[in-house]
Amino acid sequence: MHATSQRPPAYLLLEDGRRFDGLSFGSPELSLGEVVFNTSMTGYQEILTDPSYTGQIVVMTYPLIGNYGVSPEDEESPAPRASGFVVREVARKPSSWRASGSLEEYLERHGIVGITEVDTRALTRHIRSQGAMRAAVAPWDEEEEEVLRRVREHPPMEGLDLAHGAGRGERYTVPPAGEERFHVLAFDFGVKAHSPRLLAEEGCRVTVLPPKALAPDLLSEGEFDGVFISNGPGDPAAVDGAVEVLRELAEAKVPLFGICLGHQLIGRAFGGKTYKLPFGHHGGNHPVKNLDRDTVEITAQNHGFAVREGDPGTVHNAPDLRVTHRNLYDGTVEGLAHRSLPVFAVQYHPEAAPGPHDSRYLFRQFMELLSSRVA
Repeated sequence: MHATSQRPPAYLLLEDGRRFDGLSFGSPELSLGEVVFNTSMTGYQEILTDPSYTGQIVVMTYPLIGNYGVSPEDEESPAPRASGFVVREVARKPSSWRASGSLEEYLERHGIVGITEVDTRALTRHIRSQGAMRAAVAPWDEEEEEVLRRVREHPPMEGLDLAHGAGRGERYTVPPAGEERFHVLAFDFGVKAHSPRLLAEEGCRVTVLPPKALAPDLLSEGEFDGVFISNGPGDPAAVDGAVEVLRELAEAKVPLFGICLGHQLIGRAFGGKTYKLPFGHHGGNHPVKNLDRDTVEITAQNHGFAVREGDPGTVHNAPDLRVTHRNLYDGTVEGLAHRSLPVFAVQYHPEAAPGPHDSRYLFRQFMELLSSRVA
């Protein structure tokens, strides 16, 4: 492990010209992406390997990161997907019986750019007031004017289809844990490993399909009981072909359950609109009200877009959908359901990883829809 004094200097440069100095750890290269902040206190490895962070530089607001190292069991995909990682202080030495190495070694091994000794509080406050923006993490000797030019030429998140390249790109199967009750197709727009695992724990054989399998002839795919639409990165409006197939499946009364990007795609499948949030929702402490149950759950979230609401309780331009969950921070739509078809979705991550388990009931709710169809 390198001592702090041995780390080379680096800086984070935002597209508005604001600069934050620090020290390099991980890969000592230049990295570009949209900078967002995450409020989780733990779970940094799950965050790094969440495909929804493709194209983003993640700032951790908790001041000490890396204290329990890394472990293969905590990976949500085979390798980190974030473009860069920004922390106030990286732990000098991990301390956990589960650790197979340090966070710094992990970033180095996978070529992920990191920067530490950054004033992450000031950076987070700046993003909250000015909005998420493009940025670069650069070595100290990179000319600032040239780096700023590259930042401003980097494509913005709006209009960017990152979902088609975020997943594994191949079909694979997750067997049920125990006796098979249902066969579920899961569309991999960047699915986290925990989602198919939880479906398997409910007795589902899960066939995970790449986005290219979202074709009009999907209904002839074979016998399946329902469809899970995963999380993923980028702009939902840029994901070609998905909404038409999802609507066709829904009208055939196939149960659909979407999370995160899947929630946005279901909203758009029935005429809804999506829009970019100022700085998104990223973290494991977001309170959401379940309007049907009149309860509050603490949720894990990672998204930069949302479904637009119309009149209270309705989805704009989608009269067949109703709002089922609402974010108690900013009032945005966090869940929706079809008024007559077996379709529902939530904006957040019920599988957590990392985060609270308040929302695991949604997987059982999906099982109830599958049971109704099979019966």
